Amino acid sequence: MTGRLRAFGAFAYDFVIGDDWLVAAGVVTGLAVTYALSRASVAAWWLLPLLLAVLLPVSLWRAARSRQASTVQASAADASTGQSGTE
Repeated sequence: MTGRLRAFGAFAYDFVIGDDWLVAAGVVTGLAVTYALSRASVAAWWLLPLLLAVLLPVSLWRAARSRQASTVQASAADASTGQSGTE
């Protein structure tokens, strides 16, 4: 039973957090703020689309920057070992 709970926990973490914890934290924060605004009788329908419009480009920028850094590191490693990478 413990193995199944651990496997479910690992699945849930990977599904919710995924590759970018910042997006998950932003969505949770946005939902909490939307709830708080709605409890204060403020129209909060605009908050989540705005949050999406901000978080998506930030997430894509971080992923592209991470990929570029790993490509540069791999190229530097290839250069130091004398490999061209075109073989």
